[in-house]
Amino acid sequence: MKNIVTWVIKLTAVVILVQTLFFKFTGASESVYIFSTLGIEPYGRIGSGVGELIASVLILIPRTTLLGALMGLGTMAGAIFSHLFVLGVVIQYEGFNDGGLLFSMAVITFTCCAILVYQNKSGIPNLLRLKL
Repeated sequence: MKNIVTWVIKLTAVVILVQTLFFKFTGASESVYIFSTLGIEPYGRIGSGVGELIASVLILIPRTTLLGALMGLGTMAGAIFSHLFVLGVVIQYEGFNDGGLLFSMAVITFTCCAILVYQNKSGIPNLLRLKL
């Protein structure tokens, strides 16, 4: 049962991360607005998309779940802080109103990644060892 719950958590995070890639990589107006408001358009939009894609793949591979979850945690922490301190919880511009959906998805993904990090915390010392 624990394995099923873990996969549900992984897939929840991955589906949300991958779903947003379409908007980032196609330059959808809401993504352009968000990253322009943050002052990091287009590099921040594309860079965060690449990071989220890599995190998604790593989360799905059991040996790299911890690394992917840490990447997802960092990316979503940035998204949450951006919403709280710059963008607002609800994104509104030119008649567009997301009703807080993007913020909610960031919180859900952050939570899923935090759970995955906690489940795999025994692997953290291995990430900290540098092999030269």
